Amino acid sequence: MPTLRTPRLTLTPLADEHLELEYELDSDPAVMRYLTGRAATRAEVARAHARRMATAPGFGFWMGFAGEDFVGWWLLRPPNGPDQPDVEGEAELGYRLLRRQWRQGYAREGSLAVIRYGFEELGLDRIFAQTMAVNAPSRATMASAGLTFARAFVSAAEYDDPIEGADQGEVEYEITRRRWLETAG
Repeated sequence: MPTLRTPRLTLTPLADEHLELEYELDSDPAVMRYLTGRAATRAEVARAHARRMATAPGFGFWMGFAGEDFVGWWLLRPPNGPDQPDVEGEAELGYRLLRRQWRQGYAREGSLAVIRYGFEELGLDRIFAQTMAVNAPSRATMASAGLTFARAFVSAAEYDDPIEGADQGEVEYEITRRRWLETAG
């Protein structure tokens, strides 16, 4: 995977040296509010790191830095899980930022770089992102990065401790290669 650059960010491929940064990010309960509803343990982050490192070739996770400051991570991976049918030419976009980096436009900026990579380098047909319906900040980021609402759904996953707002379901936003080409110029 290449390093991606934007005017303010350098997105470097995830490596073992980034584990402590992942822990810093995932141990903040505010960051994890709409994902697990609680801070992750060190052991959970280590397991997640191993899964992240094993992403399919060409796809993966990028650690984002503004100068020397860690901002968060971005992902582009093939569909996985019960709410993401495995469709050739499609990939999921994701992002997670440190709380102190919120509301600075970094999520959008990094997402645009990852979307460009997905369409230009991987030749994808469609990129989508999913979140809880109540996660207004993430939904706003998706829209600002050019994704449009595709569907609302109730997750097929089962949770022992449902996250507050889970009863309102989840949403998926998308951008197609065709739409991206029309707007990227």
